[in-house]
Amino acid sequence: MQAGYSAEDEAFRLSVRDWFETEYPRFQAAWTQDHGEPDSNDLAWRRAWEDHVSRAGWAGLGWPEQYGGRNLPLTRQAIFHEEQARIGAPLGVNIIGHGILGPTLIHFASEAQKQRFLPGILANRDIWCQGYSEPGAGSDLAALTTRAERRGDHYRLNGHKIWTSFAHIADYCFVLARTDTTAQRHKGISFLLVDMKLPGVRVAPIRQITGEADFNEVFFEDVKVPLDALVGEENGGWRLAMAAASFERGTYFIPRQVRFAQEVEALKQLAAKTQDDSGTSMLDSPHLRRDIARLAVDSHVLQLKSWRALTHALRGGPPGPEGSATKLHWSESHQTLLTLATELLGERALAGPSPQGTDKAVAAWVRDALWTRAETILAGTSEVQRNILAEQMLKLPKG
Repeated sequence: MQAGYSAEDEAFRLSVRDWFETEYPRFQAAWTQDHGEPDSNDLAWRRAWEDHVSRAGWAGLGWPEQYGGRNLPLTRQAIFHEEQARIGAPLGVNIIGHGILGPTLIHFASEAQKQRFLPGILANRDIWCQGYSEPGAGSDLAALTTRAERRGDHYRLNGHKIWTSFAHIADYCFVLARTDTTAQRHKGISFLLVDMKLPGVRVAPIRQITGEADFNEVFFEDVKVPLDALVGEENGGWRLAMAAASFERGTYFIPRQVRFAQEVEALKQLAAKTQDDSGTSMLDSPHLRRDIARLAVDSHVLQLKSWRALTHALRGGPPGPEGSATKLHWSESHQTLLTLATELLGERALAGPSPQGTDKAVAAWVRDALWTRAETILAGTSEVQRNILAEQMLKLPKG
């Protein structure tokens, strides 16, 4: 396993770190002057920073140069994401376009489709969402019922997607739809690129427990999708969906692993500043110190898993079930971390997650704690991840 990076990669890290340490405070100050102090979860703030990064040439890090990318090796892509997380920059709103769809199009789309769609992603001009989950086919994606029927020069798309992140601001959606209702479950599914402005597309935001509405329901009602929106072969969409999932696993956890380590340190500081009824720092509690130590171990193990996945990818290996172990470990450990934080906050946590409250630091802890309830559901539930590990790694029988 590759534990760490080469001297050349570390030199690259220093140049990236210098860029972030110069550009991010400058951008943050300009935003504050024009709009007030930024909220790390505000979509306008996140989009503006993502636009700035793209304009500076940091989009398409692993894309071929012929499509405007930088063709950086995986190690340097990882370093870039680590440094962006380290500086505290917000996650972008077009991570689905940059990290999932872009690589999928490069591998599977026609040249005409690449020329049409990749420039908009690279410039952060076109925001994409992912039309996979349905009310009756979330964890069991192969049970989807959205249909795309070929009608002359177009497909007639009908169906209902749910938990679609950023659909309310997206320009396009890549949709899995059934094009052959007589085929086996994983067959008869196609991968379509759908313009969200087409007649018959309707988006209904879903209010979350945090007060935000980043998830959405999307309804397709007799939407006329041109035939050239099909990527790959008709009825061959499952292979593309699995490839897209592997691209997602390749970048998804790098900033989250870095952020997790920062949150463990922040939790220690919160405990040190919090006193019990006798006036003693909570950090002196042996039970709490044990729990924080366990989270520190989780943080270290997640970093080791990240290095293991990177090593495997550098050797040309395909993504495997190990990604499920990382996702499961991170999501459940993150829930534990934020639960501890709210327990330390006590009654102060009742102020809620609104960033307009009197104590922004408490609001941020509460918002993140509420958000973690979704983390064992999104990107594959914990139950699904355990099934994958049981069947593919432990070779246990199904059922």
